[in-house]
Formats: sequence, structure tokens, C-alpha cells
Amino acid sequence: MDEIDHHALAEALLPSVLDAGRIELGYLKSGVVVERKADASPVTAADREAEAVLVAALGRIAPGIPVIAEESNAESEAGTAAEAELTLPPAARFFLVDPLDGTRDYIAGLRDFTINVALIVDTQPVFGLIYAPARDELYVTLGGGYGAFARVLCAEPAPRLSDVAFERLATRPPPADGLVALLSPWRPREPVDRCLVPFKVQEYRTAGSSYKFCLLARGEGDVYPQPGATSEWDTAAGQALVESAGGTVATLDGRPLVYGKRDVGYRNPPFLAWGLNRGLTLHPR
Repeated sequence: MDEIDHHALAEALLPSVLDAGRIELGYLKSGVVVERKADASPVTAADREAEAVLVAALGRIAPGIPVIAEESNAESEAGTAAEAELTLPPAARFFLVDPLDGTRDYIAGLRDFTINVALIVDTQPVFGLIYAPARDELYVTLGGGYGAFARVLCAEPAPRLSDVAFERLATRPPPADGLVALLSPWRPREPVDRCLVPFKVQEYRTAGSSYKFCLLARGEGDVYPQPGATSEWDTAAGQALVESAGGTVATLDGRPLVYGKRDVGYRNPPFLAWGLNRGLTLHPR
């Protein structure tokens, strides 16, 4: 993969993404058994099985490009990973995979959990794919600054992308009567309000995991403030999508997010994701 062909990468990935989605939906029907990782966050068999499918697919599609995946990385940090190379410092290009972003949503039976795959080049996300299995919604960058959304049924075989009825993603200008802010149902509201002090907010909408990026990229919100802890695999695909739709993602003082930070466990600083933020200034904190 000397040059990034977004369409070819998405087409090659889609069958495995749908396989991962079927695994996750299957566990929802049969019953989800929750375990705890070393950091006390929840994990399920669906996380691990979906990740194995996606990592194997990327190994076939793009051999030689490292893959940093959430569960493998967590196991390595706990001293149990079978493949230590998964946590070596990444090359100039590497994939970030979150096989089940929004495990708490998943366990609670909510529909906003997602499968996230991103390609990072020189510390920035250049390709992003998010699939919401319970919603049959696919979001993907298709190159040339073009991001798209389509309904792709998890229960059916993967279609050719040329046969998919995509809609172009486009963020919206901020409404004159105030912003719609997107936030997690699981995080406290007060830190979010502090991020948005300079801005008039008319409505708060809750959405899970990376699905907030998807809503922002579709023009169904104006800002996604994240004052708390996230990991790079939580945000990379969503950032690629928001930027392809005309939005921005930056730290609270306006610096770009940087990917590949193994020295801090691939953790992100607090950030703001915006739709079309013309005339708005990021608030230093």
C-alpha cells in the first residue's frame, strides 16, 4: 500500500467489518459476559473475537503495516500479550483498531457501539471507517476529502462499494440561536460545561462512543467536547471522518491531536471536535 486508495481499502475491509459486527450482535442475543481489564474498564468476548477478525484482515490486506488494537494493547500492558510487536513504537504508517468502541453502551443494550478502523500516516489519521452494527450504518472516508455514509445491513453479505448508495458527509455551520453539543451519557456534565463556557449552547444531545463523531460529520450536531480520558483508537477514525466532512478536531488550546504516543499509552489529551466552526475560537483551558 504505497499510496492510500481509500476505496480499495474500504472494500477489502468491509467483509471482515461485517463479520465483526455479526459476532457482536450474536453475543447480544445469547448474553454478554463482562470481564474487567487491568484498568478496571469492561471487556467482553465480543471485543476480543471481533478484534481478532479485524487484525487478521488487516494483516492480509496490508502486510507490513503495524496494527495497534485496543484489546491486544491492553493485554500487553498487563503482561499477557502473545505478540509483543503489537505494542512496538509505530512506524510512519500504522493502523488503529477499536473492535468495539462503547463497551458500556453494548453491555447496556444501547445501539451506539461501533467498530473503528483508522490508518495513521505521519501521526495523523488519513483513513477512517466506523461501522455501527446495531444501526446498520457505515461511515467511511473515500479519498479526496470525501467522507460518506450508507446503510449496510450487518446480516447480509458485504456488497461492492460501487453498489452502495452513499450520501456525502457534510458538517453544518453553527446555528445563530446556539450550538447543539454532543456528549456521552456516561460522563459527568460539569467538565463538559467548562469546555463550552465561551459559547452559547441551545441543546445537549447524548450519544455513545464514536457515534458522536458520526453525528457531527452528518451535520446533526455542532460540537463534541471531550474533557476526559480517551485513547487514540477511540478517536482516529472519527477524526478522519469529521475532517473529511469539513470539521476539525483539536486540543482545548487549538493544537492538532497527535497519534502514535506509545510513551503515554496511546492516550489523548482533552479535545473539542467541531463541525464548521467559522467565527468560533477554541477556548484554552
